[in-house]
Amino acid sequence: MIDKTVSSMAQALAGVKDGSTVLVGGFGGAGQPMELIHALIEQGATDLTVVANNAGNGETGLAALLAAGRVRKLICSFPRSADSQVFDGLYRAGRIELELVPQGNLAERMRAAGAGVGAFYTPTGFGTDLAAGKETRRIDGRDYVLEFPIRGDLALIKAQQGDRWGNLVYRKAARNFNPVMAMASSCTVAQVEEIVPLGTLDPEVIVTPGIFVTRVIQLQPPAKAAA
Repeated sequence: MIDKTVSSMAQALAGVKDGSTVLVGGFGGAGQPMELIHALIEQGATDLTVVANNAGNGETGLAALLAAGRVRKLICSFPRSADSQVFDGLYRAGRIELELVPQGNLAERMRAAGAGVGAFYTPTGFGTDLAAGKETRRIDGRDYVLEFPIRGDLALIKAQQGDRWGNLVYRKAARNFNPVMAMASSCTVAQVEEIVPLGTLDPEVIVTPGIFVTRVIQLQPPAKAAA
């Protein structure tokens, strides 16, 4: 019987090695697997390359992982925001590497990894510092830059519901990068608000099929205070 559910964070993150490339879902706080990120800090893996949309906010989640000194390199689209002080301090001190990738390219590079695409040409970034040292080509009168897939050893993602096979559905904008990251990683761990019986999820609304998911752990959101 296929059952990808686990009951503890130790089981969810078993086997994560130093030097791993970790894909972290979320767009700011929306869809970010906060509990899994903090569990990764407790797990202890270091020298990580983290791929995310931004460089963390405040002092929790991804920012906490950076502050713990576990990340060697960050690949992201928006490294700076009003509350990205943790990353700012590390970068200015030369304690973390940064690879800046336009947001569309970031998503497509991970989608390419999941789809088995060897590389692709994109006009985004041509003629800028982001294209320095990369192969370029003119196609049908337009200039393009060759980009390569981003593959992860581990993806940490967040979904609304999942079943024991690992099928996932997301809540509105929390979907963002999570589906492509699940496809692009050798091991995908999903935290969900609810694990439902097999067959509950309508096949027509499943966004991430279980074939892309390794482990599922249920973490209910904090209860809202009464009005």
